[in-house]
Amino acid sequence: MTDFKNTKKYTFVFIKWIIIALVVGAVGGAVGSLFHLCVDFVTEVRVKNDFIIYFLPIAGLVVAGMYKLTKSCDGVDTNCVIEAVQTEREVPFKMAPLIFGSTVITHLFGGSAGREGAALQLGGSIGYNIGKIFRLTKRELHLIVMLGMSAVFTALFGTPVTAVFFSMEVINVGIVHYTALIPAFVAVVTAKLIASGFGISPVAFNISSFPGFSFDLLWKTVVIAFFCALVGILFCFTLEKTEHLVKKLMPNIFVRGFAGGALIVLLTVLVGNNDYNGAGMDIIENAISGQTVPWAFILKIIFTAITVACGFKGGEIVPAFFIGSTFGCTIAPLLGLDASFGAVLGFVCLFCSAVNCPVASLMLALEVFGSKGILIFAVAVAVSYVASGNFSLYKSQKISYSKIENKFLNE
Repeated sequence: MTDFKNTKKYTFVFIKWIIIALVVGAVGGAVGSLFHLCVDFVTEVRVKNDFIIYFLPIAGLVVAGMYKLTKSCDGVDTNCVIEAVQTEREVPFKMAPLIFGSTVITHLFGGSAGREGAALQLGGSIGYNIGKIFRLTKRELHLIVMLGMSAVFTALFGTPVTAVFFSMEVINVGIVHYTALIPAFVAVVTAKLIASGFGISPVAFNISSFPGFSFDLLWKTVVIAFFCALVGILFCFTLEKTEHLVKKLMPNIFVRGFAGGALIVLLTVLVGNNDYNGAGMDIIENAISGQTVPWAFILKIIFTAITVACGFKGGEIVPAFFIGSTFGCTIAPLLGLDASFGAVLGFVCLFCSAVNCPVASLMLALEVFGSKGILIFAVAVAVSYVASGNFSLYKSQKISYSKIENKFLNE
């Protein structure tokens, strides 16, 4: 009789979450697709009209004004979404339109930021507030936030398996929230179908040749992964310290927005091109084709740190792809490896070292680059994960299980 009761309970819960996941996937897929199209449109406008970047300081004032008017100057970011899964923190509905509008403005005028970070905030806000409509419990709200993150991430980047494991891993490093597994897959499949209906293609690169597995390739992969982890640490450290310094020197958000925009304009003029404005997907494509300049990854770190610290929005994940692929493209020839192969490894390893999500990173490699190098990808991800230590893009991310010892931390 007990087993029968449990079966009925599990069946009810299963059906309930399938329905909720379908709703979250549909809404997240639609909003994420619209966001994707808007970002692509404004990026195209900026590329065709270089002069727009000179209005970036004014854009900084507009973004600051948006957050000031809604009283959202502090704490309404990706860390807020992560904390909503860890604790009882609420994710306000206003986060969705705020991050949507501010990210589009940032990309239109040339701030150095990505869009997947915005996907986490959009998805978290959508999931949480749908949960409120369904009158879910506090524990259930934790789960639906992860579904929203997965759905919008999928609509934007087109990597559903990566999105599922990323949302389950990013909250607590070393712990995977498998409770979300089935509903998250329902949500991402729904979101992907909707994104396909909008004509949005997934991010993927065709690798013409992949080196055969050998001991020589293995140790060189380990070296590249290790140095990518160090660059990932540099990226996270620079973002954190720049934000702290900027807030200390310029406590007024309007001053930060205007000054940050002006500094990005000045740096762009000094560099002499627009390679480091926006997300930089074209530069990533060039790196994977084997073409970059040796200092590209350093400049992207600087541009992104200033952009984020001064209040512009968009996220740091695509900049991590940029930094990793250009660094890998630079270092690989020094080891006698193809620059294109180095860029692929850097793309994956920098992501892993910055977000501490090894399974999601391996899934990312398979979805974006194919399965030919699965063993090499696995080795690279493992090394970059361990070598990155306790650094992270997200200050609210908890290192719950040690990377080097078989024990929980902060029990």
